[in-house]
Amino acid sequence: MQAKTAKSSLFPYLLWIAFFVIAPIALVVYYSLLDIHGHFTFSNYQAFFSSVYLKMTLSSFWYALLITFFTLLISYPTAYFLTKTKNKQLWLLLIIIPSWINLLLKTYAFIGIFGLYGPINAFIEIIGFDPQQMLFTDASFIFVSVYIFIPFMILPIFNSLDRLNPTLIDASRDLGASSFTTFRRVVLPLTMDGIKSGIQVVFIPALSLFMITRLIAGNRVITLGTAIEQQFLVTQNWGMGSTIAVFLILFMVIIMLITGQKDKGGRVR
Repeated sequence: MQAKTAKSSLFPYLLWIAFFVIAPIALVVYYSLLDIHGHFTFSNYQAFFSSVYLKMTLSSFWYALLITFFTLLISYPTAYFLTKTKNKQLWLLLIIIPSWINLLLKTYAFIGIFGLYGPINAFIEIIGFDPQQMLFTDASFIFVSVYIFIPFMILPIFNSLDRLNPTLIDASRDLGASSFTTFRRVVLPLTMDGIKSGIQVVFIPALSLFMITRLIAGNRVITLGTAIEQQFLVTQNWGMGSTIAVFLILFMVIIMLITGQKDKGGRVR
């Protein structure tokens, strides 16, 4: 009886997965096998392996890697110091609150900040220099992307650090380990699950960015996300856009498998 009840309780979840996960992916795969006229073809997959799309894929991975690296570089020490503060939950909330604001609104805010008549260029003029074009550059694109992804990186790392058993750090110091050795041999390995989770939630979305790419970087940065948008909305080639989406899904699955978590000891339970 209990087994039957358990199986029936799974039915809504299986139905959800079938309609909102499997069916959309199957539809994307189906459209990827059609040309612009709706005829069955493998030409879209052949086109993806051309130099244009391979270069675009490498560019997407490069920008996603840079965004993830700088986000991790800022987020880990921030999360570490948050765990040492008195009101750590309050500070964590203040960091997370900006992620509640609509992404489009934040992007337009940065357009105003980095614009020729924005506050940064106004300050540059005050100190005697000519205004600089900060928009539509690689640096502005990476900066805005890192800012947007920081809360999503901090949260899993903070949770890993906060659950770390402090007696292990004390034992390491009692055994004569330096602060750096303690961090390298104790803290970092035991918080690796948080780092992997943070990498997942930053690297995977960074691969498919298109709105920030368009508004902040202009046409200087072309990623898989902007390529999908262009194929669907500009050229109306749904087959090629779906093909790019299929490979993007494959890349995401591979990244999730690589950064899969393995639970370690050393945490307060």
